[in-house]
Amino acid sequence: MGWAFPFHNSYMTHMIDMPHILVVDDHLEIRKSVSRYLERNGMRTSVAKDAEQMDTKLTAAKFDLIVLDIMMPGEDGLSACKRLHQTSKTPILMLTAMGDDDDRIAGLDGGADDYLSKPFNPKELLARINAILRRTQQIPEIEPFSGKKLRFAHLELDYDGRTLFDEDGNRTMLTTSELKLLTILLERPRAVFSRDQLLELSAGRVAGPLNRTIDNQISRLRRKIEQDVLRPRVIATIRNRGYSLTAEVEVME
Repeated sequence: MGWAFPFHNSYMTHMIDMPHILVVDDHLEIRKSVSRYLERNGMRTSVAKDAEQMDTKLTAAKFDLIVLDIMMPGEDGLSACKRLHQTSKTPILMLTAMGDDDDRIAGLDGGADDYLSKPFNPKELLARINAILRRTQQIPEIEPFSGKKLRFAHLELDYDGRTLFDEDGNRTMLTTSELKLLTILLERPRAVFSRDQLLELSAGRVAGPLNRTIDNQISRLRRKIEQDVLRPRVIATIRNRGYSLTAEVEVME
């Protein structure tokens, strides 16, 4: 007579609903401690010690987010992030050395959705992971342009592919957070959005008095959109008010 487990289906459903996080770091203790902390806070985790193991894990399973250290033997985190960004929509949280602004900027430019400096508070890591998951998992709910291409200014956007094409056919990939921010602007061209409005709409957060998140995101987005970053014309700064998309938007099937 076989054993019966009446809780099995609900347990499996619960496991499937838990976010699956891949932690990539060459330090064993960091992999262990991060993994344990995330699992105690309602997540599933897998670990990898380098980019090669990461690729193997990504082939075998689907992940909701990757925590990726920059400093690793073999392929470093910046190179791995750029490579993943070309082929995957999985959001990436980069771990950087304390005070290394160049690495942070390079990580964000390479496709990372956020970064955290080592050493870090586990609570802050969890908060940043949850914020990224909220942003990325909400995108399907507000995807007015799913399955479409859009023309604005000198650009064409393949929305589902998160890819911008300029007049010469050059291709630029957008991160999930960049697409979310651009979507808000494309939905209401010529409308002026304050920094607080953009942060709340794109990340579900309220800005503090010194929060520069939106300014930094706009700067990164301009580097991918504007023909002259020093004289932006597509995303304009409206003094004392915020930002506005100045171009007409044509939506194509």
